[in-house]
Amino acid sequence: MADYIDAFGLVFQGYVLLAIAGGTLLGLIMGALPGLTAAMAIALLLPLTFGMPPVMGVGMLLGTLCGAIAGGSVSATLLNIPGTPSSVATTLDAFPMARKGQAGRALGIAIVASFLGGIFSAIVLSVLAPPIAEFALRFGAAEYFALSIFGLVIIASVAKSLIKGLVAGLIGLLLATVGTDPIAGVTRFTYGQSSLLTGINLLPALIGLFAVSQVLADVVDYFKTEKIGKSKAKLDKASPRWLEVLRNWKVLLSSSVIGTIVGAIPGAGGSIASFLSYDQAKKMSKTPEKFGTGHPEGIVASESSNNSLVGGSLIPMLTLGVPGEAATAVLMGGLMIQGIRPGPMLFAEQGAIIYGIFIAFFVANIFMLMFQWFGIRIFVKVLQIPRKLLMAMILVFCVIGVYAVDSDIFNVYLMLGFGVLGYFLNKYGFGTAPVILGLILGPIAESNLRRALLLSGGDWSVFVMRPISFTFLAVALIFLIFTYWQNTRHKTLLT
Repeated sequence: MADYIDAFGLVFQGYVLLAIAGGTLLGLIMGALPGLTAAMAIALLLPLTFGMPPVMGVGMLLGTLCGAIAGGSVSATLLNIPGTPSSVATTLDAFPMARKGQAGRALGIAIVASFLGGIFSAIVLSVLAPPIAEFALRFGAAEYFALSIFGLVIIASVAKSLIKGLVAGLIGLLLATVGTDPIAGVTRFTYGQSSLLTGINLLPALIGLFAVSQVLADVVDYFKTEKIGKSKAKLDKASPRWLEVLRNWKVLLSSSVIGTIVGAIPGAGGSIASFLSYDQAKKMSKTPEKFGTGHPEGIVASESSNNSLVGGSLIPMLTLGVPGEAATAVLMGGLMIQGIRPGPMLFAEQGAIIYGIFIAFFVANIFMLMFQWFGIRIFVKVLQIPRKLLMAMILVFCVIGVYAVDSDIFNVYLMLGFGVLGYFLNKYGFGTAPVILGLILGPIAESNLRRALLLSGGDWSVFVMRPISFTFLAVALIFLIFTYWQNTRHKTLLT
């Protein structure tokens, strides 16, 4: 209790609150811009933390992380461009809702779900960090492989057709094999292109499949109808939707729990959490056929899970010194710059500072809500720009964003190629989300499959003899059978 009292004194000072607010605002802006990531935003602010008090510096970086994850929903809703990989699932319902003229409603749901998911994970982080981190430490190669297989099975659930969803997912898995073999070090499918040695960069794939494919679809529509329709966005509905989110409290709670747990597993990532939550919400729903058409439950599931993942990802970083992803790895660097060494002894040696960081995380989520609340009407006005002009601007920003990452023109060509692929996948009902999920999970599945077999001497029973991996594989099989039964029942296996 004494540590918490001291922590409140460290956080609630004018300049500390201003730093957290500034970091959150920058994170929101960068998260909403395609091509700019949470890790990039944190790295940009990292030099500014030199000389700052620990809670102030880390609080500003935490605000940036929260803002960037939440900001991804803005472009996902308005433009069908996920600002971050964890916002991919948000596009499935938020963009169709915006296309119906309910952009304000979609953003309002996303804002509230993001805030409540973030607050939930902050509470869990404060209360249950050590035991959750201990559970996450039990994950070995077999468990990571089983988790990735479980995530890949979700492909079948988020797609309207089982077969088409699996085919799109297999395309993603095939593309994930490009690059250098993670075990043997042999190059595969690079065709002499040095830019492919490290594999296909996720950013060009993400922007190409979602943004460029949408631009191509609008251009084709323009040539067919000789005009690109204007948005029907209604400014009078651009406000946070508290009642609508709380009405779906079961989805909110289950998705927040999933996001926090997945976040606590190093390397799992926000895309897995959001798709798992989306699939769970669809299974729980009385109207699963509405998912993908602009259904509020889908937005609540995705946004609450990817924001609760932030708090979950801090658990192994703070208690074990194991960053779960690129953003938390950069954040961990910020901690160490401040003289804070993450690990089991952190709570005992620097209790006031660590609880100050917890409180700063709460405050960052509140600032995130405030900025989005006041900015929602500005966000929606983006849709009042004539669509043909908006599409041209989007394409220009996509090219700039993709090129700026590595200053490599090949990434631009890659983005355009994925754009064409995404256009045809959408046209024939395969969808682009399964491709991204396969591309993300493919390397995780392959490397951990081979590591597990190397450690077990080639014994495949390692995947069913370990309780956690067996559970994931068993649940994945049950999901696959259930989805097949649902598709057969509704005659959507191939449609």
